[in-house]
Amino acid sequence: MITGTLKTTKSEEIFASAQALMPGGVSSPVRAFKSVGGQPIVFDRVKDAYAWDVDGNQYIDYVGTWGPAICGHAHPEVIKAIQETAEKGTSFGAPCALENVLAEMVIDAVPSVEMVRFVNSGTEACMAVLRLMRAYTKRDKLIKFEGCYHGHADMFLVKAGSGVATLGLPDSPGVPSSTTANTLNAPYNDLQAVRQLFEAHPGEIAGVILEPVVGNSGFVVPDAGFLAGLRELTTEHGALLVFDEVMTGFRIAYGGAQSHFGITPDLTTMGKVIGGGLPVGAYGGKKEIMEMVAPAGPMYQAGTLSGNPLAMMAGIKTLEILRQPGSYEHLDKITKRLINGLLEVGKETGHAMYGGSISGMFGFFFQDGPVHNYDDAKKSDTAKFGKYHRAMLEQGVYLAPSQFEAGFTSLAHTEADIDKTIAAARTVLQNM
Repeated sequence: MITGTLKTTKSEEIFASAQALMPGGVSSPVRAFKSVGGQPIVFDRVKDAYAWDVDGNQYIDYVGTWGPAICGHAHPEVIKAIQETAEKGTSFGAPCALENVLAEMVIDAVPSVEMVRFVNSGTEACMAVLRLMRAYTKRDKLIKFEGCYHGHADMFLVKAGSGVATLGLPDSPGVPSSTTANTLNAPYNDLQAVRQLFEAHPGEIAGVILEPVVGNSGFVVPDAGFLAGLRELTTEHGALLVFDEVMTGFRIAYGGAQSHFGITPDLTTMGKVIGGGLPVGAYGGKKEIMEMVAPAGPMYQAGTLSGNPLAMMAGIKTLEILRQPGSYEHLDKITKRLINGLLEVGKETGHAMYGGSISGMFGFFFQDGPVHNYDDAKKSDTAKFGKYHRAMLEQGVYLAPSQFEAGFTSLAHTEADIDKTIAAARTVLQNM
């Protein structure tokens, strides 16, 4: 339970009722606040860079509905567009002209994407792209990286980071060993380990999938040459390279991480930002690969709500806003100022902290660092993070309730918000 001056009576009552209605009282595990001491905050509304809970407390929000709220919560242009579209119907189950508009925007922006298929979540996108990798290469094995999260499909729930790491589950019950037998793991930023896996399984590996910037072991960036090395290795061995840009897509650059780093994968998964806060996912890539997908080809994948007009319009408006001059410059400026300020306060107050940022994505660890992979991330002082998280809530700052999650800024965050956050961190760390 949160202690101090923060009023949480209604949050506690609602969460107590929820535990009898939903497993753990939540619809997604990390929301339960287990890794930071228990009592979750129940939101009532959000606007711009702020969130208000059911008890009336206001927070500067650095979760941003886990990434999609890049323009700020409830952006008036996005809300208006959704409302106008809803008047025509919320779902057609038939082709919608808005799909073409958003598809063209994605194809124009993302270097690897020549064709795209819309789905309803990042998990669904990753499930489909896995099937597509296998169908195209006629191979079964997959290389993923420890601490990278690609949704909760069976084959991905091996050393998957994020909520799995938060709960201390190395894998998930209910996942057949026959399924995970085809999942090969390597440490992130370790090219030699990937090379050895290819040598140990010649002609068997369909591809390599990774978060090009890890957001589910905390914020971890690729070492120089790592992404380029993966591109070379996959090409050499006839395998596909897949960037999971559900988190990084349209966030660290308009063209995603592949645009930022100048490395083009064969396939890409996307979500979050491209739905403007509504449920959405997508996967895309080279035309010759994507034409394997039904009805153009034999690999089956379908979805009743895929490409629904509300999500398409929210995504279109969000991308239109992001294309305006100065958007990414603002994200980069305020996020650097935020993370540099937090780290400086840690140094001033004698607390070991390590972190960084790219554009509107950031993260920090309670340790000296550096952090190159999941094993490095696990050396962090998670107990200290839990105390820090609860104390920052008391100061009106809402951070992701896990040491192993990245943070997000938005176009709505101001210099004043950053100043207040750094001042809050100073107060908290001085008293820890």
